[in-house]
Amino acid sequence: MTRQDRIDLLVGDHAARLSERLQAHRAQLFPPHARKELRKFTSGEVAALLGVKDAYLRKLHLDGKGPEVEIRGNGRRFYAPSDIAELRKFLEKGAKAPGTYLPGRREGDHLQVITVINFKGGSGKTTTAAHLAQKAALDGYRVLAIDLDPQASLSALHGYQPEFDMLDGGTLYDAIRYDDPVAMSDVIQKTYFHDLDIVPGNLDLMEFEHETPRALAERSGEMFFTRVGDKLAEVQDDYDLVIMDCPPQLGFLTMSALSAATAVLVTVHPQMLDVMSMCQFLLMTSNLLGVVSEAGGDMSYDWMRYVVTRYEPGDGPQNQMVSFMRSMFGEYVLNHPVLKSTAISDAGITKQTLYEVEKSQFTRSTYERAMESLNSANGEILDLVQKSWGR
Repeated sequence: MTRQDRIDLLVGDHAARLSERLQAHRAQLFPPHARKELRKFTSGEVAALLGVKDAYLRKLHLDGKGPEVEIRGNGRRFYAPSDIAELRKFLEKGAKAPGTYLPGRREGDHLQVITVINFKGGSGKTTTAAHLAQKAALDGYRVLAIDLDPQASLSALHGYQPEFDMLDGGTLYDAIRYDDPVAMSDVIQKTYFHDLDIVPGNLDLMEFEHETPRALAERSGEMFFTRVGDKLAEVQDDYDLVIMDCPPQLGFLTMSALSAATAVLVTVHPQMLDVMSMCQFLLMTSNLLGVVSEAGGDMSYDWMRYVVTRYEPGDGPQNQMVSFMRSMFGEYVLNHPVLKSTAISDAGITKQTLYEVEKSQFTRSTYERAMESLNSANGEILDLVQKSWGR
């Protein structure tokens, strides 16, 4: 047996053992055949989401208006995600301005496709995409999240373990492959968030990276960079926002996603090596997108922003890097950074986001600081979405 054979066997053994342990971990968190469910929200949380007073929601409930909600000890009201959606529809009917409670697309508004990218792993890309998608859904948008990363972390956060749940395909690759592609609707899955659907990912996505050079060499007339956009066109009437979590590489998948995008969000960890890596990424992106544009791809965007992630306000070098970025890029850097928080990382241990976990699992100050950070950054992004629709 050669040294290479021994390494192959060792890696394969490690992969099998790790996969088995992860499956056992999932079975412990969620019983076999069970699907993740979103917790119910307190009346205070719902009031904050809707921008009304808790007392107003209490009055609606006492008057028999709105959804029937769960009443727990001391008369506390708890709302399921579907209850929040029903409340939005009810309140929108009496709103003075359209879109007050249902902020999504109106007639003439184009589908907003946000591509979340970074060349370097560990920049908080998937965490950013997941929290943005979930907050948008909680805010009343119809959202489609697409996992384009073969590592499938976004899928795992939403209850899909690729090596067990995606044995027969079901990724975007099936819809954009060059031979016998399926309809986009065939790869879309519902999640436990109301109005948030997902296209999960797995290693099948790498096939697009392998097959595209062959298609280009055969000069078959197939334009790889139009394939994602063409598939999104099939379902564009069903959603307000599409959020794509791209792999940490500038391959054919990422370029096709950038061609389909109407907006680009670049995650940046404010450390020197990460910023240097981003510089190389931007140079490569500019060159490659120029080639795609010359070939007929649409590289115009409504907006592009850098979002500072995993930010530690007490870290002097990080503050210097943030100041440097703001001096270089000005308004293209979001005003609100996303803080590094034990609340966010601890939630990830149980494959959850901060919007899913119970507030009681953390100290009040830790939870509220992290939640304020996420809500501020996501709110700024959703404001850009509204401006792209002319409001």
